[in-house]
Amino acid sequence: MASEYLEHKLSLLPDLPGIYLMKDINGQIIYVGKAKNLKNRVRSYFKSSHEGKTAKLVATIADFETIITSTDKEAFLLEITMIQKHRPYFNIRLKQGNGGYPYIKITNERDPQIKIVNTISKDGAYYFGPYPNVYAADETVNFLQKVYPLRRCNGYQGRPCLYYHMGQCLGACFREVPEEEYAKQIQHIKSFLNGNVGRAKKMLTNRMQEAAQQMEYERAAEIRDQIKYIEMTVEKQKIISTDNTPRDIFNYYVDKGWLSIQIFFIRQARLIKREKRLFPIINDPEEEMVSFIAQFYQQKNQILPKEILVPKTLPTDLVSQLVENTPVRTPVRGEKRDLLEMAQKNAQLVLEEKFRLLELDERKTTGAMKELTDAMGIAPGSKIEAFDHSHIQGADLVSAMVVFIDGQPNKNLYRKYKLKTVDHADEAASTKEVIRRRYTRLLKEHAEMPDLILMDGGEIQMNAAKDVLENELGLHIPVAGMVKNDHHQTADLLFGHGDEHLYLDPKSQGFYLLQRIQDEVHRFAISFHRKVHSKNSLSSRLDNIKGVGPKTRNKLLRQFGSVKKISQASLQDLRELGISETVAQTIKLSLSKVDSETK
Repeated sequence: MASEYLEHKLSLLPDLPGIYLMKDINGQIIYVGKAKNLKNRVRSYFKSSHEGKTAKLVATIADFETIITSTDKEAFLLEITMIQKHRPYFNIRLKQGNGGYPYIKITNERDPQIKIVNTISKDGAYYFGPYPNVYAADETVNFLQKVYPLRRCNGYQGRPCLYYHMGQCLGACFREVPEEEYAKQIQHIKSFLNGNVGRAKKMLTNRMQEAAQQMEYERAAEIRDQIKYIEMTVEKQKIISTDNTPRDIFNYYVDKGWLSIQIFFIRQARLIKREKRLFPIINDPEEEMVSFIAQFYQQKNQILPKEILVPKTLPTDLVSQLVENTPVRTPVRGEKRDLLEMAQKNAQLVLEEKFRLLELDERKTTGAMKELTDAMGIAPGSKIEAFDHSHIQGADLVSAMVVFIDGQPNKNLYRKYKLKTVDHADEAASTKEVIRRRYTRLLKEHAEMPDLILMDGGEIQMNAAKDVLENELGLHIPVAGMVKNDHHQTADLLFGHGDEHLYLDPKSQGFYLLQRIQDEVHRFAISFHRKVHSKNSLSSRLDNIKGVGPKTRNKLLRQFGSVKKISQASLQDLRELGISETVAQTIKLSLSKVDSETK
């Protein structure tokens, strides 16, 4: 039986090909599968009866993600890549005995061979694949050995081997084959396996027609099947790139004030990873994207690729300058453009799912509230107040509070706080200020107190809140800490004197309500922070200065990087950027005026 959260997600699945990633309560990927129709395939796990390992898999699923593709074949290849990357527990268990997906290998030897292998080694050989159809890969190798032979024997034996007489071996069995002869054949094979199969298909088609004309129908059918196997093996896929350039692909979708971002990571000619981001925006979406990409590569352990692909709406020159002059391009045709479009399509799907889930959530869930209070061993209640903080590298610190009554958000009671006593990233200090301000005011107004307070910061924020409530204000309101896993998803509640985990059932109504509250308070805090930050941001402040257009703004951004540094720059520093004396004076005057107003 799927939880209500999963039931909602199941109802929103698209009728499209793609892969699905099943996750456990900790957000770990436990199974990866492919589907011609994601809706039908994923729903079958929860709408049909299962036994054995599949039943155990379904019982472990707490959430899932999907990545849509253009074709079933692309889904097949993406499934292979994700299984190899994540090594999900249930894929290994459910596919025991499977030797894996094959590669076609050209060996690195004086007398090279072409063969089928299951693993890649760092031996200097050429590898192609993996291929989803073992039989098709085998038939393709057989075809190549006949058309572009290398070595099929065991090496020198003083006489020609049978394969040499059949035209399937260059004769290493009895002579020293020139290296140039091997190199020419290898060039043909590599071109063929990279998708240049038109010549070979034309040759086979002619042979098939000749066999049919001579009424050799079995032979014609064999050749027809050979053409099909070649297409299955070497047909170009958008998931597999035609070169080994490490590249990242960014695309986005905007609707109703929300920005959905998809990042595809292409490595070793394959899509090996997908990340997604979803947050409310206040500024122009293109400006948000430029800022996001710049900040993305400032994160720890985030390595710049050799190339970045972005949609045509973004300024490639500016993005390149912000990411250490890494080449940034917008493809206009071919597989790179198709990958960019696929990223945009997935971004749209994620955002539409978000909106439709919110619509399905708009109903009372008093039973869920009781599940939470029962799990904590406290008296039943109806009103929850939840808090979260937001900042960027310790700047523009804000806090936000949301209120849920009988399991439903009451947006009229939401509150925003600009922190006054904290000027750097300090969760405990931020929590103490906002809790002190909120409940001191309620005490003065003799207003109704909440039945439960939730802090979106785990142990640190929870204990800071309890310290202010109990030791400063004399209030005894239950406080719990909402815990996230490594994937920033709701995982559990901390509660009690020992800050103990409650280990809530992830399929329960109570857990689902907790998930909604945590998502909502985070959304509200981020939305408020972006409003505050946009007022203080370099871009918006410069845009409000008369005479500063996009080109001048970008010059200042590249040269100085912050409002503070621009305001400290001399008129001569600004003039050296090609800015006129009048505009330079206007910039200095405007920034000094804003700075004095904010002190």
